[in-house]
Amino acid sequence: MKAACIEQPGKASVVSVPDPTPAPDDVVIWVRAAGICGTDLHIFKGEYEAHYPIIPGHEFSGEVVAVGANVLNFRVGDRVTADPNIPCNRCRYCQRNEPNQCLNLKAVGVTRDGAFAEYVAIPEGNVFSIGDLSYHAAALVEPLACVVWGLLQVQVQPGNTALVLGAGPMGCLLAQALKQAGATQVVVTDVTGWRLELASRLGATATVLANSAQAETLRQLAPDGFDIVADATGIPAVLEQTFDYVKPRGKVWVFGVTPRGTLARFPAYEVFRKDLKIIGSFAVNRTFPQSIALIQSGAIQVEPLISHQLPLAAFCQGLEIAEKDPKRVKVQFEI
Repeated sequence: MKAACIEQPGKASVVSVPDPTPAPDDVVIWVRAAGICGTDLHIFKGEYEAHYPIIPGHEFSGEVVAVGANVLNFRVGDRVTADPNIPCNRCRYCQRNEPNQCLNLKAVGVTRDGAFAEYVAIPEGNVFSIGDLSYHAAALVEPLACVVWGLLQVQVQPGNTALVLGAGPMGCLLAQALKQAGATQVVVTDVTGWRLELASRLGATATVLANSAQAETLRQLAPDGFDIVADATGIPAVLEQTFDYVKPRGKVWVFGVTPRGTLARFPAYEVFRKDLKIIGSFAVNRTFPQSIALIQSGAIQVEPLISHQLPLAAFCQGLEIAEKDPKRVKVQFEI
């Protein structure tokens, strides 16, 4: 089969590799759509804990083409997506129902070959039916599942106010999810005007261009600050700004992925004096069913986030677009 391979940081190509065959508990999926995530860019740059060489790709959907001898719930032809995170189900964190913190966590597209390929094999327990969702929409179930896991920790209260820093694909998902969870004011900032227009179309109650006037505009919108301030950029300097806009007893949601090893400063006295909570959320934690339901119901719109659809042969071009093109939101491959 054809597959995109990152041989080492900074070096990628499309290669021919053997088709996967299913282990007894595996499902083999013909990948129909797969999206580039910021994590894939970090892997390409050597900023994430990947094993090289690696076929990346963990946001995907497709059709079942083979099943292992022990598979019970899926058959050839089923339309599916999959949770890429494979816990050991034996360590102390798995035993506490915290599989995203598994000490032996494996991940499709990170520690084992992923979905930027014609076919991918994955354990049956990680596979979910998508019903009549389009393949392109279903390839966004995984990023939304990350958002849902964070929401469960942030515990949005009815009538909360929220600020999202960054209007990329994750920022737009965060804004929609916060509103669906009960926030009545959801403000989004970004450096790009057209991304703010997209956030507005998807339900943001206000948008603010990130410039020298940002602080004053946000103070006018929320004089006392916001109940929840989420960083969706992964930029340490932007993350530091969250503390400028959170109200007393509010919550700072660390969602964006910063390069591993980077540091961000925070005002320790303000955290103490204002009873602030700092909440991190990593990956997903059994939140695929909720994510699928939100997309199927129309409560969360994902297809407007897809700005580019490319063939797998254009993998390197897709990486370039995802990192540098000012007009990109979500880049997906049609396979």
